[in-house]
Amino acid sequence: MAPKKKPHPFWIFLKSYGIITFALFANALAWTAFLLPSEIVGGGITGLSALIFYATGIPVAITLIIMNLILLSIGVKALGFGFGIKTVYSAVVLAFFFGLLQPLITEPIVDDRFMSAILGGILGGASVGLVFTQGGSTGGTDIIAMLIAKYRNISQGRIILYLDLIIISSSYLLFQSLEVMVYGYVTMAVASYSIDMLLMGHRRSVQLFIFSPKYEEIAEKIANDIGRGITLLNGQGWYSAKKVQCSSWSYAGMRARWSSAPSRKWTRKPLYPWPT
Repeated sequence: MAPKKKPHPFWIFLKSYGIITFALFANALAWTAFLLPSEIVGGGITGLSALIFYATGIPVAITLIIMNLILLSIGVKALGFGFGIKTVYSAVVLAFFFGLLQPLITEPIVDDRFMSAILGGILGGASVGLVFTQGGSTGGTDIIAMLIAKYRNISQGRIILYLDLIIISSSYLLFQSLEVMVYGYVTMAVASYSIDMLLMGHRRSVQLFIFSPKYEEIAEKIANDIGRGITLLNGQGWYSAKKVQCSSWSYAGMRARWSSAPSRKWTRKPLYPWPT
């Protein structure tokens, strides 16, 4: 059987930007449907834009696009185009969705403030994680972190964490309420957890070392039926001193198993215990 053909680059491009667009809409919905109506401040440039909205009434979309354009301009000058066109696309489209949804949703979908923080954090975090899986970024504090990390020996993740803590903590100056600040921390924690879970699931992979006298048959099945590369390694048993062949291969995301059916075919299914 011939290896499976790769999709045309245009369809890969269309799928990637389609996923990013959907994720950006979900992120804007998380803010406009759960967080903003409940006066909950999250992290990032979006959280700072929310603070400005609460204080002045300026729509989040306007503040968001202005700050992102400033940061993108500085980023291009200092970092070049390394962070990619997808970051520019995400920043513009996210501001568009905020401008579209914020006037339409004026009341929280959920009355309970804590539930709004949880649901907003889950949806917001998962949507950002989905953008990350496509090699994109929503800009904002990501660009600030890259700029600082270029000149200082500090990780980008730590910089983003510090910035989020400062933004959420500053909500106390506006609302004079520890409750609002705590809800912001809850949202940040839930969003971070959602991002981690989505990214770990997306990048999941397994590497297999198969010791079998039928290594040639196994290698042929993996290469032809599944379309994966495989490496044969020479080995020797320490106790028996016998020469053996080891088949090594890896598979990311959806993993494969050797079917227990009589036909013994390779299938694209979750990995179950490997037969001996």
